[in-house]
Amino acid sequence: MTRNCVSGLRLMIFVAMMVMFSFPSSASQPIYAPKAVKGILDLRTTKFNNTPINLNGEWTFYWKQLKKTSRSDIYHEYENFPELWSNVLWKGKPISSQGFATYEVKILLPKERDQLAFKIPDMYSAYALYINGKLIARNGTPGTSKETTTPYWSTQVKPFLAKDTLNLKLFISNFHHSKGGISKPIQLGLFNELQDNTNLDHAFDFLLTGCMLMGGLYFLGLYLLGRHDKSTLYFSLFCFFYSYRIVGAGDYTLHTIFPYMGWQLAIHLEYISLFMAVAMFALYTLYLYPKDTPTKILFGMIGVCFAFALITTLSPPILFTQLMNPFIALLIPYIFFAIYIYWTAYRNNRIGAKYALLSTIAIFIIIITLILAYYDIAYPQELLLFAGYLVFFFCQSLILSFRFAFTLKKAKEDAEVGLKVKSEFLSTMSHEIRTPLNAVIGMTHLMMKEDPRPDQKSHLDVMLFSAKNLLTIVNDILDFSTIEEGKMQFLSIPIDIQDLVHKIVSVHNVSAKELNIDLFAELDKALPKTIIGDPTRITQVVGNLVQNAIKFTKSGWVKIKIDVVSKTEKEITLKIAVEDTGIGIPPDKQKIIFERFTQIDSSTSRVFGGTGLGLSVSKHMLALQGSELLLESEEGKGSTFYFIQTFPIPDEPEIVKPKQTNEPEEKPLQDLCVLIVEDNRMNVLVIKSFLKRWGAISDIAVNGLEALEKLDATRHQIVLMDLHMPVLDGYEATKQLRERGETLPIVAVTASLAQDSKSKMFEIGMSDIISKPIDPEKLLGVIIEQTKIKKTDEKDSHSSGNY
Repeated sequence: MTRNCVSGLRLMIFVAMMVMFSFPSSASQPIYAPKAVKGILDLRTTKFNNTPINLNGEWTFYWKQLKKTSRSDIYHEYENFPELWSNVLWKGKPISSQGFATYEVKILLPKERDQLAFKIPDMYSAYALYINGKLIARNGTPGTSKETTTPYWSTQVKPFLAKDTLNLKLFISNFHHSKGGISKPIQLGLFNELQDNTNLDHAFDFLLTGCMLMGGLYFLGLYLLGRHDKSTLYFSLFCFFYSYRIVGAGDYTLHTIFPYMGWQLAIHLEYISLFMAVAMFALYTLYLYPKDTPTKILFGMIGVCFAFALITTLSPPILFTQLMNPFIALLIPYIFFAIYIYWTAYRNNRIGAKYALLSTIAIFIIIITLILAYYDIAYPQELLLFAGYLVFFFCQSLILSFRFAFTLKKAKEDAEVGLKVKSEFLSTMSHEIRTPLNAVIGMTHLMMKEDPRPDQKSHLDVMLFSAKNLLTIVNDILDFSTIEEGKMQFLSIPIDIQDLVHKIVSVHNVSAKELNIDLFAELDKALPKTIIGDPTRITQVVGNLVQNAIKFTKSGWVKIKIDVVSKTEKEITLKIAVEDTGIGIPPDKQKIIFERFTQIDSSTSRVFGGTGLGLSVSKHMLALQGSELLLESEEGKGSTFYFIQTFPIPDEPEIVKPKQTNEPEEKPLQDLCVLIVEDNRMNVLVIKSFLKRWGAISDIAVNGLEALEKLDATRHQIVLMDLHMPVLDGYEATKQLRERGETLPIVAVTASLAQDSKSKMFEIGMSDIISKPIDPEKLLGVIIEQTKIKKTDEKDSHSSGNY
């Protein structure tokens, strides 16, 4: 990487040498060009080709004169042209930069020539050019005082028709700028060549300005719509300020579009844009690599730039134009300092530092060439200058693109870590909440089996309802997390849809009756007996809608309605709806209620309670199955939530019904020996109480290590294994039991419902899963199923052996 960077440095230096020396521009003086002598420039033997002639040499000079007559007896001197007045002596003494003067030269042209033209640069700070007494070009209005002088700057190409002899007379006045006179040569050449070159220069300027403006807008958009990275903001501001420098200085290309733009405004913008561009680039550097930047030095430079910009804003041009020399003196060491910063960042392997270093060298070369042009030492090729700007801007774009991509990558990694942390947190909280809930619900079930008094039964019903309501909230949160992680899975098994709906009505009927609300179902007669789907998810969605309807219905009824939309031999499309006569939903609220943690308004939350997750979970769950939860509602009259979903129809309708656990015998697990592995004493008490009621015998192990020691395959017939325990957890204990050859059923009793946790349980050899809080009927069913399978296997094994 270092070798590549060094190669890049050498390339930049080589380009700099080409810009400064190898490719002189049309503004530089050709070696073979003749010069004026004593006010006469003889070009009779000159062949005009693609290279223009600079009208340099000794011009007749009249200080404090706007000489409009042809008198030759007026005192004059011969001075080098072009030259700033600060370098001119008049009568042996220096002259002021403020004043006015006349220049004259006689040009002798060849008899045969094509159409010629003058390319006339800007002058400090107003001029008028006459040929043979005829005005052909003017910038502003030259006068003999500040009041009679109007400054203006532009570059002009002016063709002319004249005889073989041209008498040029140039008036220059300056009372507004710190410089006076002319610093750039007037050029004489073929009109087409001069015009084409000028148009090409202007085209380059406009193209580069457009690129920088678009880049500035792009990076400003990244800042506003992204993570508000200040380095991106300051680079966009740098692009805006410097884009004006390209068209508002040099050849003043902007004035070709706005020829009446005031000189005072233009020169203020010219200087302010320079100072602010340097300040923005310094701030960009500071925020790009803050750890590699000596902030005090950089803030000092930024302070100088802002101070110069403020002075420029408040003072006239004759004052603030004097700031350029000290500013250039500060600018050159600042560029070396910036190169040092980027070199340090490169050595410290910062993002995009290599490109930052190369771009800084590119802008350094550009600024050096512009400084040389400012002091009339050398003039850069427009094409190479344009290429240098492109290299700079391209490298800076790469830096910010890499930085933006890195920020996005880091944000993605942080989001993934946050998602993982959230998942772990929810898993932990699920375990911590479900563990005490297990005791509450379990003990409530046991107490309800003890023939409580009517008042006690009423209290137990309230306790059980509240505990199950809390469990529903926990399940909603976990389901939403599962949906966000993309881990939601659906079963495809036969369902008795009519029986399923009747069970939903039965479950929620108690809540409805407490509020004096009628809850019933209305099923289409064409509804088949069996469909294929996920009964748990259908129950969850419809149950959420029913529970939501009951909660927001003060009087009247709630109805589950299923209509057949279409039907074939292989599948059926159903419209499943829950209608109510509740409070209804205003039109402006009908979309937001499907967002998580959202209800109609804050008062609804206080009056009716809830997390606002039920509808969101149901909507996302249906979306994963290719359906959509829709709403029709009228405020004060009620609502209808519905979805349309297509279900396969089985070839041979067969319902897998849960095993009946309400057996007539009082002791369905008589003499069954169970090893309970659980560290929570309340959970042990609940499970042990259930097993005792069913006639089973229980042994207790408080952790996995104790389970390994206590398990006796000749005595124990099933293990109920908790997963989260000290010393040795349920995962590792089960794994070690299977590795040592134990084949008895091991049922996980866990509060963790994550899909990856379930997969892990089955991979290590667990036979089934019971979730906390424990449903006693489900626990009994699983134990009966697993132990009967075990007995059947043993019987088959013995039969096979005897054979």
